[in-house]
This record gives sequence, structure tokens and C-alpha cells, in this order.
Amino acid sequence: MRRVRGWRDALTVVGFLSPALVLVGAFILWPAVWAVVQSFTNRALTGPGAQNPSFVGLANYQRLLSDTGFFGSIGRTAVFTFTSAVIGQTVLGLGIAYLMAERPLWKLRLAPVFAAVLILPLAVPETVAALAWASMANGTEAGLINRMIAPAGVGPVSWLQDHAMATVIVVNTWRGLSFAMVLFLAAFESVPSSVLEASVVDGATPWQQLRRVTLPMLRRQILIFLLLTVVTTVGIFGLVYFLTRGGPGSATELIGIYIYAQAFQFFEIGYGSAAAVVLLILLIAGGVYYVRLMREEL
Repeated sequence: MRRVRGWRDALTVVGFLSPALVLVGAFILWPAVWAVVQSFTNRALTGPGAQNPSFVGLANYQRLLSDTGFFGSIGRTAVFTFTSAVIGQTVLGLGIAYLMAERPLWKLRLAPVFAAVLILPLAVPETVAALAWASMANGTEAGLINRMIAPAGVGPVSWLQDHAMATVIVVNTWRGLSFAMVLFLAAFESVPSSVLEASVVDGATPWQQLRRVTLPMLRRQILIFLLLTVVTTVGIFGLVYFLTRGGPGSATELIGIYIYAQAFQFFEIGYGSAAAVVLLILLIAGGVYYVRLMREEL
């Protein structure tokens, strides 16, 4: 009787999960498998590789090992991810959320306006956000940022030419900071007040309370957010592409833009797929490391 009930439960679970599994298989698993297969071929959008693609083994991966552009994009992606995802979103978002939890701004009369400004980056589509920032960072005197700094006698500054990487880092930080603040603010509010009161009784200063009590209790939430923001930032494409197209030169050519350029600008699908597979391996390795950290927390 238990066995029949178990099978029924299993079929019920599969029935509810089947729509999601079909979507994941069609739009995530199958493209990943297709990219792995194509990375071993010379498939292209033009030339002989377009009509009769052939198996080339590890040739694409050997070419990647000698491609300075590929390693340069990996290095720029690492810098971009560390500064905008780890420092900009995680550390800064954690700090702002702590200040908001300690001094609740929600009780102010302008709380609805503040909440709307906080959530606005999440509501704006990525393309719209990129085009809006491209307009504000216009290098002429008409650009909003240049108009703001003009009274100080500075400018005009060509933000997307002379400071391209710094600009995209700021934009990506702005884009994800609101989600970080909302998540960490909820995490701070979940800390039991009895634990904080006990630490005060023991003589802990606010800094000691944060470092030795609050942050250790929020380690799981911080690790989960780090996993999400690092994965999405490493594979970012649209925001940076619409801002700079990877330029000027290759100053902001991250790994996602590099893969796109190889596959759809230089028409080498096989070579671009090989670079995408390497990125997939790096992300999987990072995900496994995070899962191990989470298991240690359990």
C-alpha cells in the first residue's frame, strides 16, 4: 500500500514539475548540449563551415589557449565581477541595509517615495536602463552627468570613452544594488532581537555585535546572494553591450561580448561555442564551490 502511494506521489510531483522541466530542458539544457557539440566542429555562418561543418576535435580549445583576446576578456570579466558584484552590490548593499535596519527610514513621511526609488532599477528593463545611462553619460555638454558637474568647473567628460569600464561598473552596481538591499534588509530583520539584546548585556559594542553575532547568522543569505549575483554578472551581456559594444577598443569586452563577437560578428560558431563551454565550466566550478560552502552551513 505504501509503495502504491509512493508512486502516486511521485507521479503527482512529476506532473507538477513537468512544465518547468520542459522549459529548462528546451531553453537551458539543450542549448548547452548543442554548444558543447558545436565546440568540436568548425561550424560557421559563412564559407565551407556553413555548408559542410566537420569535426575538428580540440582544435578550437587549442586556439583559445593562444588567444590573448580570450584571456583578456576573462581578466576584464573577473575585475568587473569583483568590483560590481562583490564590492558594489554585496558589500555596499549589506552596509546600506544595515544602516536602514538600525535607523528605519521606512517610518519617514517620504517612505513611499524612497521605496519607489529603491525598487526602480528592478522595474526598468535592461535595455531601457542601458540606453538611459548612455544618454546621461553622453560625453558632450548636453549629457546629464556633465551638466551636473559643470558648476564645479569640471568637464565635459567622455564617460563612455575615457572611463568606460568604471562607468559600466557603476551602472551594473546601480542595477543590482536595490535587490541586494531588499534581500539583506529582510535578513537583518530576521535576526532575533533576543540574541542582539543578550550580546548588549554581555558588553558587545555595535561593531562587535555586527561582526560576531549578526554577520555569522546571515552567512547563508550572504552566500546565496553572492552565488546569484556572481553568476549573473559573469555572464552579463545586454547591459554592457548596449552601453559600449565592448569598446572603446576592447576596454569593456567581457567574456559574454567576446563570445558574441566570435560567433555572430566573425561568424565562427564553433570557436564561439568553445569559448562558451569554457565559461560554462567556470560557472559550474564556482557553483559547486558555493554548494560545498552551503553544505558546511547545514
